[in-house]
Amino acid sequence: MQDTLGDKLLPRLLEWLAEPVGPAIDNLARAERLDLTRSGEEWIEARQLRNFMIHEYVRDSATLASALQRGHGAVEMLTQAAVAMANACGVTSSRT
Repeated sequence: MQDTLGDKLLPRLLEWLAEPVGPAIDNLARAERLDLTRSGEEWIEARQLRNFMIHEYVRDSATLASALQRGHGAVEMLTQAAVAMANACGVTSSRT
């Protein structure tokens, strides 16, 4: 979900809103300014967690459990961003 929103949808949405499109960090800063995401920093932290969980073989169950809990915490942020982006496009959603 994060890849689709941040790498594909966000740049197209910024173009549609006549906003400049640049590197991901700049796009996230614009998204935060436009209230499309709560925090660009939180987004990046979630992305780093995702990369850790996908690219590392975690043997320690406590480390894995912690990563999964943090990942679950990012779901709300991503869902809110998806709803905000859909609303910016004029797509209505019943989710908040």
